[in-house]
Amino acid sequence: MLANLVRGRQVMAKINEFLTVGEASEYIGASATSLRRWDRVGKLKARRHPVSRYRLYLKADLDKFLAEFGVVEEPVARSSGAKKKRKRTR
Repeated sequence: MLANLVRGRQVMAKINEFLTVGEASEYIGASATSLRRWDRVGKLKARRHPVSRYRLYLKADLDKFLAEFGVVEEPVARSSGAKKKRKRTR
């Protein structure tokens, strides 16, 4: 039982090392959609919360990612449904 308590304490001490998708996106300066895509293709792996199955990112993994790829700057893209307004000519 003592081993379980020690293991439980280790897990609790490490939980603050994880960031949610939103927190991780702010941390590295990329959108949450990019983080999810990078997880799917294996560029930046997320862990899963054991109960909710939400993605969680380890701060150390994010730091390694930033060291390898640098600061992320994404271009602002228009949505596919957005139309460019044109001036009417007579």
